[in-house]
Amino acid sequence: MTYPVALYLQDAHSIRDGMSFCAYAERKGFSAVWQAESRLVREATVPLAAYATVTENLRVASGVSDIWSRNPARLAATFSTLDDLAPGRVILGLGAWWDPLAAKVGIARRRPLTVMREVLTVVRGLLANETVTFHGEWVDLDGVELDYVYQDRRAKAVPIYIGATGMKMMELAGEIADGVVLNYLVSPDYNDRAMDHLQAGLDRAGRSMDDIDRPQLVVCSVHDDEQVALDMARLMVTQYLGQQPHIMAASGVPQSLLDAVGEVLTWPATHEQVEKASKLVPDEVVRMLTASGTPEQVRSRVADYIAHGATCPILYPLGDVRAMIDAFAR
Repeated sequence: MTYPVALYLQDAHSIRDGMSFCAYAERKGFSAVWQAESRLVREATVPLAAYATVTENLRVASGVSDIWSRNPARLAATFSTLDDLAPGRVILGLGAWWDPLAAKVGIARRRPLTVMREVLTVVRGLLANETVTFHGEWVDLDGVELDYVYQDRRAKAVPIYIGATGMKMMELAGEIADGVVLNYLVSPDYNDRAMDHLQAGLDRAGRSMDDIDRPQLVVCSVHDDEQVALDMARLMVTQYLGQQPHIMAASGVPQSLLDAVGEVLTWPATHEQVEKASKLVPDEVVRMLTASGTPEQVRSRVADYIAHGATCPILYPLGDVRAMIDAFAR
């Protein structure tokens, strides 16, 4: 089976290293790079601009930008600007963020489905070169347009994807989005339920599964020694077991393990706590939630996600980034 592959970058590397990885990934046949924006460390648009300047065809995508902290008009203007730099190569990924981080910066995530619908609707209209008036619960625009003065007025071909984990958000993505970004650290079996809910949203909009792109974040730990690869992924898996136990339970992680990890980790967890809790996490759970092992094992595991509904793995590298890229070179 052949499928496109994409690279995922957070803040583990310098932006200049990220630029080098992107250029290398493009030479190896990767189709896109997604830049994380989940924590208050690195926002997405600056590195995406840098990645676009050192590549010719690689698509650059926010994975994902939150719907609360930027005015939607400014959000549209920002991604319109990125399209000026890399026409036809930009993807806007939107997400509902998460607590307690949102609450700590004064954002009450009330009615995220409503807010997502409003933000996506008006941003899409603005990028389509429309004049937008919208008075909603969160978005309030009065005769707003992207006010081009020194360039041609044109619609910007920037597809909008929703980063969805919960099933209601999955349905909304099926109803209104160009794509859905499936989350990481879930099992392939989790995807089956996600696809059912995505289809429900598609049905409401009179669309089919072929009408929506479905890339999926996949934690990818590659090493010639399988045990080394598993150990590299274990700390990240442990932290997620403590932070998102409801998602882990939906992926089939035993409740007894979630309870045991929860007794060790506080919020925010210290590195020492994560290391202590990681000793409770068996290899089979790491295998279930990640693509970890030798290059052949990792490719086989990623293929499982494709078989369960994903269209393109967005590979989150742990360890040697170029080794991971080489494992999926086209």
